[in-house]
Order: sequence, then structure tokens, then C-alpha cells
Amino acid sequence: MTYRMTSENILQKDWYEILGAYPSDSLQELRQNYQRLVLLYHPDKQSGDVPAGELEERVQRFIEVDQAWKILGNEETKREYDLQRREVAMTQKWPVDAQVSLEDMNWIDADQCYTYGCRCGGEYVLSKEEAEENVLLICCDTCSLSIEILNRS
Repeated sequence: MTYRMTSENILQKDWYEILGAYPSDSLQELRQNYQRLVLLYHPDKQSGDVPAGELEERVQRFIEVDQAWKILGNEETKREYDLQRREVAMTQKWPVDAQVSLEDMNWIDADQCYTYGCRCGGEYVLSKEEAEENVLLICCDTCSLSIEILNRS
């Protein structure tokens, strides 16, 4: 059975948390967490003396672990999930004032950084190191506005 990701179901739960993992974990680490949890919660692995209510909780947990693996164990669905998580995080945590291409920013050779003027009169400053690390959001040095950097290589 293929798990279809839709905007309604993909972000309902934190699939990393369900697997006890982090977004930075490798596929092998994700697989290890999945296998450990499947053995723990699989309905066939439950002893007969487990109370009915607890057994139902374990079966539900098994289903969630399986769904998490179907999303995070596939490179394409994991990438889509990570992108959607990032979009949600950006809109919830930082109001983005603008989306700016790195090419539209000014390179300051003496300071080894990119700059972009903010509407408040301040500046957005992106160091060469930050650009190399693919920093996606930067804040104005004067106000609380932030911009998202687009078209990153």
C-alpha cells in the first residue's frame, strides 16, 4: 500500500517525533528507529496479558510508526514533507517581508558579505559563510523584519 501525501495529512503529525528521530538523521538512522519501534509495537509481538486498552494504544502507535516510515523512508516523500515543514515553520515563526534572490543582493567585497536594504532603512546582511551554509532567512539589523533568500545554488 502506498501512502499518499496530501496537504491535509502530511503535516497533521510530526513524523520525526513519532520515529524518535531528527530531520538531520540519515536514512540508516531513520530505518534503525523504525525497526526498533516496529518490534516494540507490532501486534504480533504483544504478550497475551496486555490489557485491551493498552493493546489498542500499541496498535495505534504501530500504525503511526508505519505511516512515519512510509513518508520518511522514501527520499521523494521525505523531501516534500521537509519542504512543507519548513514552509509552515517560516510562516509561524518569522513573518517574511520579502523573498529575495541572492543575485539581487549587493556583494560587499571588503566585508565578504551580501547586503540588501530594508524598508525601515536598515540592512539585511548575509555573510559569505552563511551563504555557503544555505541560510534561508535573515533578519534586518534594525527592525524585526526578515527576508527569505531564493534561488540558492
